[in-house]
Amino acid sequence: MNDGGSFSKRHGFRAENPPITIWEDAPKDFRYAVLQVAAEDCELSPSCLRDIICRVLRTQPDSSNWSEYPNIWGEVQSLFLRCDWYRVYDVIERIDADLLGPRRRASSRPGHNAERFESEVNQLMLEFGIGWKLEEGLVQARGEESFEAYLKSAEDALDEAEKPTALTELREAIADVSRRPTPDSSGAIQHAMAALECVAREVAGDPKPTLGKLIQRHAHLFPVPVDNAVEKLWGYASENARHGREGNAPSREEAILVVGIAATLVNYLIHKTEQD
Repeated sequence: MNDGGSFSKRHGFRAENPPITIWEDAPKDFRYAVLQVAAEDCELSPSCLRDIICRVLRTQPDSSNWSEYPNIWGEVQSLFLRCDWYRVYDVIERIDADLLGPRRRASSRPGHNAERFESEVNQLMLEFGIGWKLEEGLVQARGEESFEAYLKSAEDALDEAEKPTALTELREAIADVSRRPTPDSSGAIQHAMAALECVAREVAGDPKPTLGKLIQRHAHLFPVPVDNAVEKLWGYASENARHGREGNAPSREEAILVVGIAATLVNYLIHKTEQD
């Protein structure tokens, strides 16, 4: 039996991942592939998958289906391929939770199949150009590789610098932009800028002013002309998120842009402080 994976995996051959084009959808081929991963790679039986899907969709299993194959497996495919797109990601989270929990097969190593499920599903999301990722049991928004790197770097820096308030704000921003079926873009922008403001106050030693005032008072915070750009970003956030106007809500793409920039600036301030 080959445990080294497919030919392409063993030899490191893979196509370049496409850009993110899918947010509010779950393509049929992707859905089918997720079921294959759960059933074949992670050893979940059709009846177990049906139970998970029915719990998420709040629907009753078909009592006339009792054989694993083809009846229950056919029911699983029908339910999963026809449900609303955002329910697909709800099901993915529930499968991951069940693989980690007491419902996992006794023959499986604890957590082994959950790790494999997460890895395989995330690879599928990359291959399909889907703007989501499965991380620590939750389906969250993802961006391009640079965006992901900025977020991870900022989170690590905040954690190591023991700045829990700013870290919480940044994680809230990520959670808001990850909401399904509709992201809280305004909330994401507010939390991201709050994280940046919190760090800027500590670096400046000035605990009360807004970020805009801090930039005006403390020229050393950001180099010229970055300071002007940050001040404009603060103005944009205040106008479009904090003091949002009817019919002028920021898009998901705008929220991801602001969250990514804020994370980069947070990382810059923390490392700048360490070097000073």
